[in-house]
Amino acid sequence: MTDFDQSRRKMVDNQLRTNDVTDHRILDATEVVPRERFVPAAKKAVAYIDEDLPIGTSESGRVLIKPHIFGKLVQLAEIREEDVVLVVGAGTGYSSAVISKLAASVVALEENEDLAKIATDVLVDLGIENAVVVEGPLSKGYASEGPFDVIFVDGAVEVLPDDLISQLKPDGRLVAVEGIGGAGTAKLYQRSGDAVSSRFGFNASVGLLPGFSKAAEFVF
Repeated sequence: MTDFDQSRRKMVDNQLRTNDVTDHRILDATEVVPRERFVPAAKKAVAYIDEDLPIGTSESGRVLIKPHIFGKLVQLAEIREEDVVLVVGAGTGYSSAVISKLAASVVALEENEDLAKIATDVLVDLGIENAVVVEGPLSKGYASEGPFDVIFVDGAVEVLPDDLISQLKPDGRLVAVEGIGGAGTAKLYQRSGDAVSSRFGFNASVGLLPGFSKAAEFVF
């Protein structure tokens, strides 16, 4: 039988700490959130390996991103305890569960009905009361609950829609992995008045979220 507590500690020590995740709040949160609860039954035994894990149907292509990339992306967002956070692409709810330990409240946006139900059930079962799952197109964000201090895009994008940027508060931050495969880079966007600046965070390869692909280009 897998000792999940031990696996969780090893994940923190061997995957997060060794990849420059130094924020103790993030390390503490990932050590208490049971990652195995957010993956299919057949994947529970490998829930803590440093690989992307499928969480939906094979057709959906949705994954739980590898622990060290997730930890570095959360750290890049600089989430504060008073922040209201929108998680875009909540999947089965793991990222929202971890972020709920760091922020005041979390809105977990998911467009896949099956994944949204799993996320709701697991978050409720774990007694997480400051995170709520909502359904809607990921690329549209969730303006009715905004603006947000932080928008955490839980996956890769080829195009970052203006709809998301517009839902940031003044001085709000958005983190996302732009590009797919070896060309992916994690970036931090920050609003200052009407201006939005961006800076490079680190290289990363994660699965592309639905609705964030580039439009097809015609070549003459």
